Amino acid sequence: MPEIYYNNTKYSIIHKIKAIDLLSELKIKQKDNVVGIKINNDIFDLNYEIEKECEVEFIYNDTPVGNRIYKRSLFILMAKAVYEIYEDEILNIEHSLSNGIYCELNDDNALSKYDLEQIVDKMQKLVEQDYEIKRHLMPKQEAISLLDEQGNQEKIRIIKQKKLREVKLYEIDGYYNYHYYPVLPKTGYLNKFKLHYHFPGFVLLYPSIHKPDQINDFVDQPKLSDIFYDYEKLGDILGVGFVPDLNEKIETNNYGELIRISEGLHEKHIVNIADQIEAHKKVKRIILIAGPSSSGKTTFTKRLSTQLRINGLKPFSISTDDYFVNRDKTPLDEDGNFDFESIHAINLELFNEHLVRLMKGEKVSLPRFNFKKGIREESNNVIELSFDQPILIEGIHSLNNELTEIIPEDHKYKIFVSALTQLNIDKQNRIPTSDTRLIRRIVRDNLYRGHSAYDTLEMWGRVRKGEEVNIYPYQENADVMFNSALIYELAVLKNCAVDLLEGINNDNTYYYEAKRLLEVLANFKNMPSDDIPKTSILREFIGGSVYKK
Repeated sequence: MPEIYYNNTKYSIIHKIKAIDLLSELKIKQKDNVVGIKINNDIFDLNYEIEKECEVEFIYNDTPVGNRIYKRSLFILMAKAVYEIYEDEILNIEHSLSNGIYCELNDDNALSKYDLEQIVDKMQKLVEQDYEIKRHLMPKQEAISLLDEQGNQEKIRIIKQKKLREVKLYEIDGYYNYHYYPVLPKTGYLNKFKLHYHFPGFVLLYPSIHKPDQINDFVDQPKLSDIFYDYEKLGDILGVGFVPDLNEKIETNNYGELIRISEGLHEKHIVNIADQIEAHKKVKRIILIAGPSSSGKTTFTKRLSTQLRINGLKPFSISTDDYFVNRDKTPLDEDGNFDFESIHAINLELFNEHLVRLMKGEKVSLPRFNFKKGIREESNNVIELSFDQPILIEGIHSLNNELTEIIPEDHKYKIFVSALTQLNIDKQNRIPTSDTRLIRRIVRDNLYRGHSAYDTLEMWGRVRKGEEVNIYPYQENADVMFNSALIYELAVLKNCAVDLLEGINNDNTYYYEAKRLLEVLANFKNMPSDDIPKTSILREFIGGSVYKK
């Protein structure tokens, strides 16, 4: 008889029980909003059978984990619908776009609005039929045979490359799919979705964490869409469409050109940005650089500075951190803690005054913020700039016009930096951009700050919350976007990240998250870092950069 601990209370269950049946047994309120279960800090689907003593916590649809379970379940539903219509495995779930996920059929199948209506109708019928989404654990060769019958070659390739004896497949009414994350128990749960036509594919829209009963309309982001399109073209050039392609290059030691082309493309984009700034040097003096955590802003800014110097300019960098208000004036967040990521944690009046004076060619004594004392101090750093000297400002608020509100718009040049990877495991198992940045940060925080993987995971939720408020709403304000992602980087980061993540055991609150990231990294072969240039953005995270911190 399993003894189950829930909310610090022990329950004795007279027989082994599925998680979905435990909801009624424990008389859980709002059980229709439960989408998964955490057992001893690991995540399972609601069909999981509990047989022994454990501590449980139910996962609701208004949490990041619950939202991910719902979204991943929609992927399987959508793949099943497309397979039934076209009788082939042609759905590509590609990347995030605005408030949804961009999808396509295979390259030679540009979608019409009629085609999209068919997919929506099929998905809705599958929801109405309320099929069970069954989880099967089977021998590797049996799984390969089932997927081969459906023409799912990318999934077969990744399964063959992994050292697995058994494979977990999910099934909807005879349709099998390989997913590495728990999903919902029945299709009837998945009644909240929209498909928005976005030539040549569509965008899957799903409920947000904050409003799990509501689906927001699609918000177009053409600049971001162009970045992903460029990255897709790079994959075609390099012959790396999915992770198995990269693994084959690593296994054959054929990754040198991959590095050179990827790094060369970064440099080409930085040169183009520097040339644009130089062409408008007498007007666009304020160069604003923003991006989320671990996007590589620091190295990008230093490489841009180098290219501006090559163009005959003398860029000068200003840190918004030195303009923090004194600690006792810092605004508080909803929990009553200091909100250092609020734009009002910066003395905007003083910051703008100094920018205007510098643009006029006046002398300015720059402040220095004493983080130990929590106060802004005067310094002996008095500067005077020439009239064509660009001022580089890097920070999370750089694209928010409130930061530089009294500077005329035509004097600003705005750059958004992020790591927008589009290298997916297979056609329907994508790697979220935020995962790449999180793995970057885990490695960097340990190397330079002595933080454990737990420390980074513990703060990541707050970091992401700040990004949603302070960065992403303003990204389309950018004049140019720079994609710092490198197609091979997770294969390199794996060398450092795995040991750090494996240090988190199932006694730890973030065990489930560490396990999920390990499952992502398990798809990659290890790639050595020896050939990566010391100017690479990746060096900011793995060490060995020529740009000192």
